[in-house]
Amino acid sequence: MDSVIWTFDGIQAGHSISKFHTLTSFPGSSDTDVVRFHFGMKGDYSFSYKQLNRSYDLIGGHHNIMYSKGFDIEVQNKTLELEIFGIQFPKALFVQFTQQANAPLQRFAENILQGKNVMLSERWGSIDAPIQQVLQQIIHCKYGGDLKKLFLLSKSIELLVLCAESYEAANARQDAFLKSKTDKEKIIAVRDLINERVHCPPNLSEIARTVGLNEYKLKRGFKETFNNTVFGYLTEQRLQLAHQYLRDTQKTAAEISFELGYATPQHFNNAFKKKFGVTPFSIRNNP
Repeated sequence: MDSVIWTFDGIQAGHSISKFHTLTSFPGSSDTDVVRFHFGMKGDYSFSYKQLNRSYDLIGGHHNIMYSKGFDIEVQNKTLELEIFGIQFPKALFVQFTQQANAPLQRFAENILQGKNVMLSERWGSIDAPIQQVLQQIIHCKYGGDLKKLFLLSKSIELLVLCAESYEAANARQDAFLKSKTDKEKIIAVRDLINERVHCPPNLSEIARTVGLNEYKLKRGFKETFNNTVFGYLTEQRLQLAHQYLRDTQKTAAEISFELGYATPQHFNNAFKKKFGVTPFSIRNNP
């Protein structure tokens, strides 16, 4: 396991990548009285949660918020690599942040104050592009000292807002288009394929053949899961990667444009400005 933990303003965040030689089960437990944000970034697994008396069977790219005074879980990995991100909010601080939040979060906070063991949503949310971008910003944060603590606090609150919006949108939908777990796994595979090939993305027909879905189910299922089109998601990933390159490398805008597959540097410049409101030159000189 490779892992890192950050602590700031009483909040703890952590990121881990676990690699296994075989499929197995293992326990997890804690006696801390905190609200937990859980993000399964990559890999499939199931787990039983003693305090909730529930079991969950999850595929990569999911999130939820849960509360219990301590927890005892048993995890069964179904893939040989798991990537997990988590945030622990002190109970009082979480309640303070959610006093003026939307109705689901307010109900969740009320249950916490009553000492109930509770999950924010019975339906686990999907890690869409905005949530994934914030997670990557935290994982690759270059700040130090007090500035880093301020950055991590702001991003943790942003994740809270994005997760709340995600659950609200999911609950507003009537019937889910994707019915089977197999189809959901294929849509997750589409996202992973795009992430792996941002620099040379496959076209829609190639993606459909690779994952074994027809194009109609692919497009509609992807939109339902990630609240974005396949092309829109690809565009988001490209521009976020470009932003990271401008901050963290010495590559020129023209080099980044070519590397990420834009037709011309001007096309890249226009897309970047539309997304971020500033030019690549501005980011390079004012990171």
